[in-house]
Amino acid sequence: MPLTTLLSDLTPIPSYPAPSWETLRSVSIEDNGESLVPMSLAPAPIKVFPAYARMGIPGAIQECFVREGVYRALLAAARSLPEGIGIIVLDGWRPWRVQQYLFDTLHEAIQHQQPDLDEAALLERTREFVSVPSREPTAPSPHLTGGAVDVTLCDADGLPLDMGTLFDEALPASHSDYFEQLETLTSQQKKARDHRRLLFNTMKQQGFTNLPSEWWHYDFGDQLWAYYGAHDQACYGPAELDTIENRWRQQLA
Repeated sequence: MPLTTLLSDLTPIPSYPAPSWETLRSVSIEDNGESLVPMSLAPAPIKVFPAYARMGIPGAIQECFVREGVYRALLAAARSLPEGIGIIVLDGWRPWRVQQYLFDTLHEAIQHQQPDLDEAALLERTREFVSVPSREPTAPSPHLTGGAVDVTLCDADGLPLDMGTLFDEALPASHSDYFEQLETLTSQQKKARDHRRLLFNTMKQQGFTNLPSEWWHYDFGDQLWAYYGAHDQACYGPAELDTIENRWRQQLA
């Protein structure tokens, strides 16, 4: 089947409300103990581009780690894509320091742009694109679990496909269903909409859920996944890299 025909037949991205963070925090976690594994081990058609490290963000690491279940689901998703299309992994497990930096930076930028916002509105606006940094065992930031992953699609040469906005753009157009809501679309917007549909349907088929405000953000096993996927509990809590320091700390505890 020609790619253009396949894309035109894809199911539209449904509209979901923003998460209720209070409800989300009440989702129980029973961590299954899976290790964090590097996505750079994955064969084609997966590519790894640790975006935050390449941007020079303090504390960012030169690898994208995810839980083993996420690794296998991502590989299955990539292998199910039409020939000539692959997945680029932009971020996975995220150190708490990086989460804090992203939150503070966006919070400050919004405050500068909209100085009349009260603190509650400012927090809500910031949370639209960056979750509150948390290492709490019962309510960790999604990326701290290794269950959240940021991805996009690429062509056969490894170049990103047009998704309508860049990764991490804090704009209404970054909402996954943005192009589904427009009455008329340009040819370029239709292409971006179809690429988002392909990514969404491919990831959904492998059990991922999507954060509605970010076309690139998908979850598997964490509290957001349990919330949007109607699962009884999450299976990933806070995770740490297998460093020699962490090993010794655990062994000597």
